Amino acid sequence: MRNPWSLYSKSPYSLLTRRLCLTSSLSKPPILTPFRTVVSSAKWTSAPRLFPTSGFKLLDPSCSIEEETLPTYSPEKYYPVDQGEIFNDRYQALAKVGFGVTSTVWFARDLVESTYVILKIYVSGQGREHELNIYKHLDSIETDHPGKKYVRSLVDHFYVDGSQHRHLCLVHKPLGINASELLQFRSENKMTLEDMKPAIRQLLGAVDYLHSIAHLIHTDIQLKNLLLPAPSHAALVDFEERQVNSPAARKVLGDRKIYATSHFPAGDGLPLLGDLGEARFGDEENCDNIMPDYYRAPEVILKSNWSYKVDIWSVAMVAWDIVSPNTVIQGQVRDGIFDDGVHIAELVALLGPPPLEFLKNVHMSWVFWDESGNWKNLVPIPDRNFEKLAATIRGEDVDGFLRWLRLALQWNPDDRPTALDLLMDPWLMRGLTMKS
Repeated sequence: MRNPWSLYSKSPYSLLTRRLCLTSSLSKPPILTPFRTVVSSAKWTSAPRLFPTSGFKLLDPSCSIEEETLPTYSPEKYYPVDQGEIFNDRYQALAKVGFGVTSTVWFARDLVESTYVILKIYVSGQGREHELNIYKHLDSIETDHPGKKYVRSLVDHFYVDGSQHRHLCLVHKPLGINASELLQFRSENKMTLEDMKPAIRQLLGAVDYLHSIAHLIHTDIQLKNLLLPAPSHAALVDFEERQVNSPAARKVLGDRKIYATSHFPAGDGLPLLGDLGEARFGDEENCDNIMPDYYRAPEVILKSNWSYKVDIWSVAMVAWDIVSPNTVIQGQVRDGIFDDGVHIAELVALLGPPPLEFLKNVHMSWVFWDESGNWKNLVPIPDRNFEKLAATIRGEDVDGFLRWLRLALQWNPDDRPTALDLLMDPWLMRGLTMKS
């Protein structure tokens, strides 16, 4: 049977292309030498790999790449990982597979267990322990809730000292590419409603576990945080060999090397929920700015307190993005600047006017509505509705999908269903085959 959550028919290494400023490519065969001095350990069950010191492309030092392109980049914040480096007398970094404002991400081998892992090496600075504390909290919970296995777990953590700062490192089991990447490289780009349903059922199971058992709010549910299950062991072995035989391009600077990201094998199966770096405890009062711009729930846009139901809003937005080429919210004006007023006006067009009770309970409602709940028309309400936007969605019972969507996308968070209620909705459950 065709698996829509797979790129099995595609080469996992041709998923992404990247422009790099290349200045030279050494043509001599690779010379294999270890990083620094490798001291063997009695705990190791596999030997460290030796990596080439030549045979890779050198990138122009004047051309910004990877993490250097981020607006908040500062070199002293990032630990200068070198390919082949061994951390904590256990984990050998094999290839860089990601980067962001808070970390770089490396594919590594666990020399003690002879398995593969992912290292998330944080930048320095305050507040970097938060994600670790979230994982410790999850690890302390004993439960048989089925949603627990759909949330990415932590294997280990350690610290590494850089030249100026200490860096936290989280260790995870490998997972595949994210759902956003998967959709980009599918020939038809979007899925049918029938293809979407199993992933959303699994996601709601994960969210119900976080809400009802762990009492956590994820706050950042989006396509890029839904990760396909781990690639096969054979694909990971092949990926490791490619790092030795075809080393990644890199830029060599005075005190560090900056590596080009290697294209990780895709993985295969329904996605798991990852990245708990923005998670919050549900028993605390929360009112800070969360969620990607166009995914933000009304209570977040209007600077009010928010709780578990922001995740319900996000799940609905994710479901829409899996099946529709048209985003629910545009929220942009000239020069691509995201505008809260345009965002709110679009929500009025899609959902109708908010209840007066909701407006009385949010802090910034006075900006857009008067005391009687009338729209001040600071931003014109566009001609936009779900039925028009859904014209290209493929699958059975689009009307049922829109009804389900409107249950989750309600102005008042108290009116939105719980994750379990949304999961058990007849439309979403239709087509589910139960195992005997």
